[in-house]
Amino acid sequence: MGQQTREIERSIIKEFRKTIWRPFVSALNDYALIAEGDKIAVCISGGKDSMLLAKCMQEILRHGKMHFDLIFLVMDPGYREENRRLIEENAEKLGIPVQIFESDIFDAVVDIEQSPCYLCARMRRGHLYAKAKELGCNKIALGHHFDDVIETILMSVLYGGQFNTMMPKLHSSHFEGMELIRPLYHVKEEDILAWRDFNDLHFLQCACRFTERCANPDDVMDSKRQEMKGLIREWRLQNPHIDSNIFRSAQNVNLDACLGYVSQKKRHFFLESYDKEE
Repeated sequence: MGQQTREIERSIIKEFRKTIWRPFVSALNDYALIAEGDKIAVCISGGKDSMLLAKCMQEILRHGKMHFDLIFLVMDPGYREENRRLIEENAEKLGIPVQIFESDIFDAVVDIEQSPCYLCARMRRGHLYAKAKELGCNKIALGHHFDDVIETILMSVLYGGQFNTMMPKLHSSHFEGMELIRPLYHVKEEDILAWRDFNDLHFLQCACRFTERCANPDDVMDSKRQEMKGLIREWRLQNPHIDSNIFRSAQNVNLDACLGYVSQKKRHFFLESYDKEE
């Protein structure tokens, strides 16, 4: 293991103990994300989030009390040569023993005009589930973080007309016995960026063929997620606790003050129990 790898690992435990390591461990404990005997495929896209996730998972395996196995899985959906090389170089720099497999997802969605990103994401996840199961894993770990969660809540309300969040773990509906976990659930994006810059690391911004022509992925204005990021930035100027308030709203849903809700795919309306309350 090289000196740079050791320094990167040390930074997670020391310099970023409060902002990254503790929130990471908190999510593992709060949502019971890892169990004894798990075999987890940590899915690496090449961006800052999944690379940090891989290092955190390595560290908890090394220093934690639970015994489980990790596989670091990279799917190449059709990256340009320089993008794939960057992933491989960063994996070596961080001491992550990646396994790379290929797919033709980019070719499959290149001519799709309606929601290509949504289709691409679904296809990616399906390929990752299938490969992880083939390798004997019972879980896949993705690098979604705190900001992804609150942005999802806002998008569901403003554009979906419903209240949904990105859950910390999910049972797969298409791959029996498989589960998805999100160990960075409590880690904020600004702290991931700070960790990246502290260690002078350079990851893929976006290797998608639809956006890589842009100098800055934030310039892709048709992305609703980027729009949510902008709204939250504006609101934070008025209320510095806006992030945590949005997050807590998903933990404090008051069904007694809701017009309706959905449970087990069945829709309920408040009038069903309204007269019974008297």
